[in-house]
This record gives sequence, C-alpha cells and structure tokens, in this order.
Amino acid sequence: MAEAEEGSRSRLRRRRQLGTAIGLGISAVLLWWAVRGLDLPGVMSVVRAAPTAPVVLCVLLATLTFPLRMLRWRTLLSGPGGTRLPVGPAWHAVAIGFMANNILVLRAGEVIRGLVISRLAGIALPAAWASIAIERVFDAMTLVALLVVALAAGALPDGATFAGMSAAQLAGVVATAGVAAFGVGAAVLIWPSGIARIIDRLIPWPALAGRLVALVAGIREGVGALRSPRRLAAAIGWSLVIWGVNAASFLVLFRAFGIELGLAPALVMQAAISFGVAVPSSPGFIGVFEAAIILSLGLYGVDRDTALAYALTYHVTTFFPITLLGMLSVARTPIGWGEVRQVRAR
Repeated sequence: MAEAEEGSRSRLRRRRQLGTAIGLGISAVLLWWAVRGLDLPGVMSVVRAAPTAPVVLCVLLATLTFPLRMLRWRTLLSGPGGTRLPVGPAWHAVAIGFMANNILVLRAGEVIRGLVISRLAGIALPAAWASIAIERVFDAMTLVALLVVALAAGALPDGATFAGMSAAQLAGVVATAGVAAFGVGAAVLIWPSGIARIIDRLIPWPALAGRLVALVAGIREGVGALRSPRRLAAAIGWSLVIWGVNAASFLVLFRAFGIELGLAPALVMQAAISFGVAVPSSPGFIGVFEAAIILSLGLYGVDRDTALAYALTYHVTTFFPITLLGMLSVARTPIGWGEVRQVRAR
C-alpha cells in the first residue's frame, strides 16, 4: 500500500514537473518572439513617455475587477447551511488565489482559492472548487458573447484577416463555438449521468475519463445556487460588469500610448489575452500576455514597438496591486505561506 502511494506521488511530481517545463518553455518562446528585432531602449522610452493619469486609471479599473469577482462568487457559492458567503473570507480567498496565479505556475491559484474559502468559511472543498469551475464557464461564455458583438460591429479593419478568415467568417466561427459550448454546458446540467456514460465510452484513457467525469459531477454540484432565476441573472450581470470594466482598462490605456482605437478592438484584444493565458505558461503569464497584445494590436496597424510598450506597461502595473493585496490577506488570515507553496503537491 505504501509503495503504491509513493508511486502515485512520484507520478504526480513528474506530471507537475513536465507541466511546469512546458509552461516555462511556451512563455520563453513567446517572450522571445515578442521582443525579437525590436529596439528595446526605444520601447522603454515610449513607456516612460506615457502620461501618468490614464495609466493610474487603467490600474484602478483592472484592480476593481477583483472585488467584482468576489461579489459574483457570492452569488455562486453559499456559506454553511445555505447562508450568504461572508464578504471577508470571500475577499481573502479571491486576493490570495489571484496573487498565487501571478507567482505560481499552472494557475495554482484556482486550487488555492478553494482551499482558502474552505478554511476560512467552512465550505466543503468540492463545492468551492465546483463554484470556481462554474465561474470559468461564465467567463468563457461572456468573453465569447462580447467578442461576437465586437466582430459584428466591425471590430476588425477592412481587409484584415485572422488565420485566413474575414471578420464575418471569424464571427461565425466564434458564434458557432459559443453555441456549441452552451449546448455542451446545458447537457452537463440537464443530463449529467448520460454525459458521464458518453465520456466513459468515447475516451479510451481511464485516467482522463475519470477526471472528466469528476469535472462533470463538480459542475453539476456547483450550479445548485443557479436554480434560482434571481441568482442566475445576478451571475450573468456580474460577469458582464467584470469584463466590461476589464475592457475599459484596456481602452483607457490606449489613450496613454496614442492608440486611436475604440471599445470593439479592446474587446477583441481582451478575448485574445484571456484565451491565450489559458495555455500553460510561466507565473504571471509572461510572454503569453505580451504576444497576445502584439498580435491583437497588429491587426489594427499598431507598430510592434508601441504594442510591446503598451503590453509591458499594462502587465507590470496591474501585476502588483492584486499581488500585494494577496500578500496582505495571507498576513491577515490563518493561511500560511507554507500552505500556499505546498498546494502544488495536491
């Protein structure tokens, strides 16, 4: 028995090390691509020339999304006995979780957030993690919906293509993917046992099939709160507010760098960044973040020096507030740094 447990831990360590290596490799390649051939002293001079006021406003708007996320989470997760999730523990969990996403690989902050709320508010871990999975579903659906609206409104310039597709074709593909994702999500909620049987039959790898079945069960458990139409409407509303405020932070920073683009391009760039950072990468999504912005702004003719200056300014200035707030929450709660560092062993 002990040998089997040790073997399982050894396999977990190898998978974690492999995932870390892949993430660091992806970040390194994308960061190299982002900076290759650029005049880095010139980029830094563009950064230094950016006016302070729009940069500060951008940081405030980006940081505001975290308390907004906490408010949305309270509509998705109830406290013990069905009570309202307390604000204090919910905020500490959000702050520590997103801080961990900035300093740990493989989005470990999502796991840590569930552990923190479980410790501070007595929430069962499966329910906490299921609610976070539901959050990701709302985020993805909101991003897709906003992207479709932006593309339909002519977000891409005339003649611009993405992966060989025109704006209309891209809008169609994104809309189709969104409808398909909604259909799969609805099937999971309405017919979870049937979806679990389909997964078992179609996926030949037992370990992967088991994880997907567990994910289906977790999502099903996590949507219990959404059986209330009021809570469902609140979760949708908060999702739109969160991503609207986040897009506004991109739009405000456009002005600091003389980028004459409106809200629709900001929504396109937001979607590119959000889906880009979903791939394995280094802590803080270094490289992936910059590459997504350079590619997005390149669609609108923004030169690479300006795009990189914009990306670095946004990334660095918005990195520190939530990281520092998370550190403050660690200091103010029973959650120790040892637990944060060791969570990757789970």
